[in-house]
Amino acid sequence: MFERQFRCTPPFALWIAFVVLLAAIAPTALAQSYPTKPIRMIIPFAPGGGNDVVGRMIAAQLSERLGKQVVADNRAGGAGVIGTEIAANSQPDGYTLLVISATYTVTPLLYKLPYDPVKSFVPVTMMAASPNLLAVHRSLPVKSVKELIALAKAKPGELTYATAGAGSNSHLSGALFSSLAHINIVPVAFRGGGSQMISVVAGETQMAIGPMVSMLPHATSGRLKILGIGSTKRSAVLPDVPTIAEAGVPGYESGNWWGIMAPAGTSSDIANKLYTEVSAILSSAESRKWFASQGAEPVNIAPDKFGKLIMAEMHKWQKVIKEFNIRVE
Repeated sequence: MFERQFRCTPPFALWIAFVVLLAAIAPTALAQSYPTKPIRMIIPFAPGGGNDVVGRMIAAQLSERLGKQVVADNRAGGAGVIGTEIAANSQPDGYTLLVISATYTVTPLLYKLPYDPVKSFVPVTMMAASPNLLAVHRSLPVKSVKELIALAKAKPGELTYATAGAGSNSHLSGALFSSLAHINIVPVAFRGGGSQMISVVAGETQMAIGPMVSMLPHATSGRLKILGIGSTKRSAVLPDVPTIAEAGVPGYESGNWWGIMAPAGTSSDIANKLYTEVSAILSSAESRKWFASQGAEPVNIAPDKFGKLIMAEMHKWQKVIKEFNIRVE
């Protein structure tokens, strides 16, 4: 009786088939019409740093390609945690994106986070990578990495280095430098790379290690002195600047990278569409020229490979943090 009552009649079976088909094509149709309104791109650091410079450049280009404004929204604080939490709690509809950097893979190892760095987001793409530079204020009486190390050893605990926040890439890069050079320099945390740069340029702190993309303009203007580069080989942009390793700290290497994430639940069709558009931006001659002038290199990585890179970076920094006993006070 029960089976006879609820057996699917042909019209009802057709209706179920229609619903299933609709569910299957809806995400694709949504991605094809996306976007229909402005997109917010959260940059979890203050204006002026590498995240901000790269994020705003991509946001401007995406606005042109998508036909809808992509608004850069700086939400600084907590080594990027505050802005990242805002993004994690946003609707997964493709209208909130998050700019991340290498710091994203470090904060989970040092902080108790209000989000899960793996489960709270889906990767969209990597945008660019840049080696770090070691820079000092122009008044500091040193002209090389060896002279800086000698000065730091003569004045243990007196020299300070600015960071983009406790646990940031610049913090760990400075801690690694301090450890390998066997010196005692004191980190001073700021709310992002922009504030970090302002501090060193003003002479409030004596030095900093940060991405070339944010340091180069200050070096070009003569306000900072570049002593070394964190890559394994010299840069074509600064051919006369030695690597930090060759300048007196063997084994030293540090750099930064930037990418885009979206809240977990964002459809793969939308993520792939964004990846395709960013890829087109990165492959243009104009973009490559811009990144080269900033000492960075565009890096085009698909969402799945970007996700694997993030996991690999977490593993790498976990080993560094443990080896050098790095903690956030």
